[in-house]
Amino acid sequence: PTGSGNTTHFGFRTIPEDSKEDLVRGVFDSVASSYDLMNDAMSLGVHRLWKDSFISLLRPGSRGPIRCIDVAGGTGDIALRILDHARETYGDRETRVDVVDINGEMLKEGFKRFKKTMYHNTPQVGFTEANAQALPKETFPDNTYDVYTIAFGIRNVTSIPDALREAYRVLKPGGTFACLEFNKVTNPVLGQLYEQYSFSVIPLLGTILAGDRASYQYLVESIRRFPSQTDFAQMIADAGFAVGGNFEGDGGAWRDLWGGVACIHTGVKL
Repeated sequence: PTGSGNTTHFGFRTIPEDSKEDLVRGVFDSVASSYDLMNDAMSLGVHRLWKDSFISLLRPGSRGPIRCIDVAGGTGDIALRILDHARETYGDRETRVDVVDINGEMLKEGFKRFKKTMYHNTPQVGFTEANAQALPKETFPDNTYDVYTIAFGIRNVTSIPDALREAYRVLKPGGTFACLEFNKVTNPVLGQLYEQYSFSVIPLLGTILAGDRASYQYLVESIRRFPSQTDFAQMIADAGFAVGGNFEGDGGAWRDLWGGVACIHTGVKL
């Protein structure tokens, strides 16, 4: 704890900055075992399509084996998609993914998932408990990775700029930062439907499926507190990344999925 007296938000609550990490950890300890099921319920299964789009855009393996770091990737589903894509599409069995999560319970779920795959106990995957805002330098040296991915995780860090700076540090020059996150819905009609669904249906699903309304209420609120596409693209640029386009959205700095319900942001370390 820094005891800095600064505040941040936890969903819609304003809290001391140094207590956010513990509160977020509590949420993910609580939802770890039902997280994939809940993602299916919350997005009606669409999160799988979004994750597939995310990986297709990155085309891991297309230019030979790469080193990836997947941050806040505890349950391992992005890492598994990366390795499968590289192997199935390009016959690449050398690409490696380091899965990093601050939450040990989420990492356990990922480890369990990988035990059922051909990548278990191979050099292609590793799991490390660490904080996205301060990755230990001895484990994650500067200029190490070709690709840094973070899916539905960056909105849970206490300081997004710190996490982006670390992403910049560990990427090689020419490396890609890629973030999949819930964002702002641009269509007013869809926006209204989404708002009602989020605040009435999702916490209810949390109660029914996981016996845990509060954690899912937080997840919905944290989505609402996340910066808009333009503001987040600016944060990525401020961390030193080239973000392409002049923030035009699709084809520029970001790509909206389902009208902005989710969004893929990319940046390149020059």
